[in-house]
Amino acid sequence: MDVVNQLVAQGQFRVLKLPLGFIKVLEWFFAIFAFSTCGSYSGMFRMSVECKNRTDSDLSIEVEFEYPFRLHQVYFDAPTCKGGDKERLFLIGDYSSSSEFFVTIGVFAFLYSTAALSIYVFFFEKYKENNKGPLIDLGVTGVFAFMWLVSSAAWAKGLSDVKTATDPDMVISLISACDVEVNRCREVHDPVMSGLNTSVAFGFINLILWAGNLWFVFKETGIIAPFMRAPPPQDKPAAPDAYGQQGAYEQDPYASNQGGYQPEYNQQGYNQEAEYGQGYGQQGAPTSFSNQM
Repeated sequence: MDVVNQLVAQGQFRVLKLPLGFIKVLEWFFAIFAFSTCGSYSGMFRMSVECKNRTDSDLSIEVEFEYPFRLHQVYFDAPTCKGGDKERLFLIGDYSSSSEFFVTIGVFAFLYSTAALSIYVFFFEKYKENNKGPLIDLGVTGVFAFMWLVSSAAWAKGLSDVKTATDPDMVISLISACDVEVNRCREVHDPVMSGLNTSVAFGFINLILWAGNLWFVFKETGIIAPFMRAPPPQDKPAAPDAYGQQGAYEQDPYASNQGGYQPEYNQQGYNQEAEYGQGYGQQGAPTSFSNQM
């Protein structure tokens, strides 16, 4: 239990919320539904043969068949209406190849989905390392998408043939006693094929899931990354040009003569200093050497 708890603690279950992991979960479930509805099927139909001599009649001839639908091995005993004798008859057709192929693809898809989900949850960083994991995943997903197409189409055709071979009206034509007009043959119970119809539907749903998942796996490979780069940013004007442009359209408020202090360096204070300098030159300094003496 400690190992399980550690794995659960280290798992990145948020991957299951992404399309890559979520679709893989759907593939896992629908693969189970596909091969289980086909591989576990068993059906039955019933007929009655009423002879002119009622003692020779058989009003409940039951025929059972099941996966893998080797119908040529399914037999039943029918009255001949001749003194109580019976004849053994076999159904027609062997449809095991298409049904077994379909179930095999479903089982392998289930196993691969289980392994892929384990890698997504517990080893997602190694999965993306060196881009090998996504590339392998892309190849296998493409193969399974193609196999689901082939197997589902083949099984749909096989199922149509199974329905024809197990149709009570078709089987009644094999009974020799039914060729006599005085004898009465009819079907009592038709086989239920809803489970097999569902298996074909699940097969094509799997095809859609695996084909659609190709895009999300392809995005993980990074092959498309160089084609999805953001456009380069537009060049902005340099700061000096900006200030220059601003000066071209706006006036410097400090350069105007309104509303600002403009010192007059040639008035008042500086004029007084000039006068003081002149006065000092006239009073304080001797005019000539002779006057000093």
